[in-house]
Amino acid sequence: MTVDYTLSTIGKQYTAAHRIYVDAEKKIVNMIVEIPRWSNAKFEIATGEKYNPIKQDVKKGKVRFVRNCFPYKGYIWNYGALPQTWEDPTVITPDTNARGDNDPIDVCEIGEEIAYRGQIKQVKILGVMALLDEGETDWKLIAIDIKDPMSEKLNDIEDVEKYFPELIKATHHWFKIYKIPDGKPANKFAFNGECKNKSYAEAVVEETHEAWKRLITGIIPFKADTHDICVSNVTIENSPYNTVKESHKQNKTEKLLNKYKRRVLIEEKDDKWYYVKAHL
Repeated sequence: MTVDYTLSTIGKQYTAAHRIYVDAEKKIVNMIVEIPRWSNAKFEIATGEKYNPIKQDVKKGKVRFVRNCFPYKGYIWNYGALPQTWEDPTVITPDTNARGDNDPIDVCEIGEEIAYRGQIKQVKILGVMALLDEGETDWKLIAIDIKDPMSEKLNDIEDVEKYFPELIKATHHWFKIYKIPDGKPANKFAFNGECKNKSYAEAVVEETHEAWKRLITGIIPFKADTHDICVSNVTIENSPYNTVKESHKQNKTEKLLNKYKRRVLIEEKDDKWYYVKAHL
């Protein structure tokens, strides 16, 4: 994670009244896009596979697609996850009274761009909802791409309500109903479905990042238990699961990946949302 900040000054330089204020409120994190907005295919980071690739979820032997629940078309934001976070299933969150769901923390990115699968977006955190998925805490961050034209105006959850009217309400409704067409009950939430503010959300991110550090360095209860997560990596030097030293030869998978590497070209389309306030 990186930190974006600004400096504000008052008073004449080199006088007793001179002050420099550091504003580090604009915290920036990297998001991995799993599902572009308006699409239905349920892709996710495969935490149980080596190096955690993105793959389509499979249920009962079939790849999974989320249903269109009127008036929504697929996912209503760019949906993805924060790397280097982990919702620890051994820890009960006091505010939700539920354990973590054993996944990276989820992100709903609300900017106007239609992302592509595997894209890395730098986003600004604005708030968070707590979905209770089958009795587990499943955090849903609300964030916006820092390059989005609206990014400067959005600094906390009340700004989303102001500039993107009804989006938070629609987000709650979407998560509540999206599994119903598949015969499951409506989802439940902590905090009566309220979206907590930026400060709360950043505390959740920090907590899940610390949990990830315990996992990747082996500092967790029952050290051999990685909770079905493949923790093999090539970048974390102090991790006992770092595989760089194992071999300097490319395996078949790596050779295949290099063979099919390609540049991603995105056509420019007018797929952005238009937020209209009706005057009754």
